[in-house]
Amino acid sequence: MEYPNSHLAIFIIRENRFIARCRLMSGEEVIVHVKNTGRGKEVLVAGALVTLQYWNSPKRKTNYDLIAVKKGDQWINIDSQVPNRLAYESLLDGTILLPQITGNLTLLKREVTYHRSKFDFYFETDVGEKGFIEIKGMTLENKRVGAFPDAPTSRGLKHVSELIDAKKEGYYAAVLFVVQFEDIDVATIHRAMQPELAKKIGQAIADGIQVFAYNCLVDETSISINKAVPFDLTAAFEDPNL
Repeated sequence: MEYPNSHLAIFIIRENRFIARCRLMSGEEVIVHVKNTGRGKEVLVAGALVTLQYWNSPKRKTNYDLIAVKKGDQWINIDSQVPNRLAYESLLDGTILLPQITGNLTLLKREVTYHRSKFDFYFETDVGEKGFIEIKGMTLENKRVGAFPDAPTSRGLKHVSELIDAKKEGYYAAVLFVVQFEDIDVATIHRAMQPELAKKIGQAIADGIQVFAYNCLVDETSISINKAVPFDLTAAFEDPNL
């Protein structure tokens, strides 16, 4: 995915979950929309190099979206809308492979309601396999360990519980973490942030739900799926914000 009309800027301050102030390289200070409601404390720091995407629309409250932040030597994409789009395209073209699925996808639908649940994707294959996939973006990293979430998520907990129910009814069920940066050795759950989610993921794995991760190639103006990376629920993670 390419981001047209992109501009480098210097991050100044995050005023609330949705709004930040940045300074363009021209020196102009602008108000920007933060495309991620996570905390992002370790990356959204004063002086950080960021990428803004410009929109010329009278319907918008701001003309810029904050889409990526440079942390050390690598770019981290923080666009919370991009993981689903990347996953959809990469599942269709075979860049992302579903663990233990033997057939070829014949159907991939977005935002599918199942009982009282709504999952990101529903799929079918040419050998009769059917199932649901939930996509979660991962932007938190420390010492080459990626962790989810960076803020408590009741929605994420609910989705895992609903996948467990779907699995019991005979469907394939999976959680895919799209790691929105490249430099990672292992992905895990941030147990200290949300121990109940870690417990629920452990239950899901024991019940046969596939939990896996793919990292991304990211620069200041683009992001693309790269390759599968290990997911390990027991991996140690040190929160850089503590």
